Amino acid sequence: MTYKFNERELAAIENLKNPKWRLNNLYWIVNKQGQKVKFQLNWAQEYLYSNVWYCNVILKARQLGISTLICMLFLDRCLFNDNLSAGIIAHTLEDAQQIFRRVKFAYDNLPTQLREIKTAENDTTNMLKFANGSSLRVGTSLRSSTFQYLHISEFGKICAKYPDKAQEIITGSLNTVEAGQYIFIESTAEGRDGYFYDICKRAEQQQKNKDKLSKLDFKFFFFPWYKEPSYRIGNSFPITNEMRAYIEHLQSIGVQLDDEQIAWYIAKQNIQKDDMRREYPSTPEESWEVSNEGLYYCRQMNEARAAKRIGKVPYDDMLPVHTAWDLGYNDAMSIWFVQIHKLEIRLIEYLEGSGESLQHWIQVCKSKPYSYGKWIAPHDIMVHELSSGQTRQQTARGFGVSFFPSKKVEIIPGIDACRNMFARCWFDEVKCATGLKALDNYKKEWDERHSCWVSKPLHNWASHGADAFRTLATGLHYLSDAPTISGHNPAQWMSTKYQVGR
Repeated sequence: MTYKFNERELAAIENLKNPKWRLNNLYWIVNKQGQKVKFQLNWAQEYLYSNVWYCNVILKARQLGISTLICMLFLDRCLFNDNLSAGIIAHTLEDAQQIFRRVKFAYDNLPTQLREIKTAENDTTNMLKFANGSSLRVGTSLRSSTFQYLHISEFGKICAKYPDKAQEIITGSLNTVEAGQYIFIESTAEGRDGYFYDICKRAEQQQKNKDKLSKLDFKFFFFPWYKEPSYRIGNSFPITNEMRAYIEHLQSIGVQLDDEQIAWYIAKQNIQKDDMRREYPSTPEESWEVSNEGLYYCRQMNEARAAKRIGKVPYDDMLPVHTAWDLGYNDAMSIWFVQIHKLEIRLIEYLEGSGESLQHWIQVCKSKPYSYGKWIAPHDIMVHELSSGQTRQQTARGFGVSFFPSKKVEIIPGIDACRNMFARCWFDEVKCATGLKALDNYKKEWDERHSCWVSKPLHNWASHGADAFRTLATGLHYLSDAPTISGHNPAQWMSTKYQVGR
């Protein structure tokens, strides 16, 4: 005899066929208040779910529930699809365990009848493997498996503190997912460097260009703090001139804040300080313009951008061009081109490269249409080379250049000299783009064993441009009395100065 389902049973069967209904009705989580509640899509989760692409990169404010949505989505896909593999990568073992507990809690609190049907055959501390052949795995690196769904949580933090792990994720874990499967990369911002920054900027540009995305292109999502309804309080706080200017800036780009939102932001900023715009950004660009732990020049670069000292800085043919070098051997050769007018230090160009001789770079400089002043090099230009018995200063003289050695100071005092010099600096954003990126990303070494920054620079690609900038700071005394070319009219440069930050 064929069993006939009643109306209630038929409705339940139909509901279970609907993935969105399942997400809003089957799963339980622990909310921010520590209460067990039924998971239901909030505004940010709803938008991501309704607009999902194959590859998704998500830049966001904190505590919007994006990671929780992805956990519930992956669990749901595994329960209701056969032979599907989902993986979640966290930036630390502790975070991986916390994410897995979130998934396990949702599974353990399924309706009893459903859990008896959707059984987990293998239930470990980092993996759920179900009777239908599907599995969900959580870890700090997932390289050896093949996944149809992959989530990389807080990838910005991984890129900032564990660059080797970030590279392993890019070359290993991402390659476990074929085109047409699903990838979710989400994080708050962590500076203008690394894979997360690069993926976001490319995806954002494609979005602005309205490019048609392939199955391997990332779709860009941004979730600002002010769209979260809970980010408001009734108290009032004094509004500083800086905060008033910030509110006016948001208004100018179409973001209107009410009094309760402003009060919440001020109260939060009193605690978060310089990290506020990283943790609770209003715009994508604001995310990257924030303080980042371990960066030597973050505050100075932020101030330069805020003061519009990074933009168009034209070459003034009435002023000499000075150069400041980092003389690489096997590493990159880096050169800043500088003009001085009164207290202003105008950085008009930056060059770097590797695998070429000192003679080559001198010839490159001489090929430019500049009238040169002084050439400043690190103090070790005076050291004799074993191969020739000459100093590099003597070698350069043979090519018609007399280098001035900068002061011999330790690295940290040299960095302080750079910080003191920053307020006088104007940078051309196009011709100095590579050098600016180096200054943005010059950072301390990260001690993974003790989970802290150590007080010495990380030697990577960014250190070359930063070292040449330090040469300028420690050799600036040579330029304090640099002559002005006869007939110079400073008003001519000043008339174009306000193009900076165009």
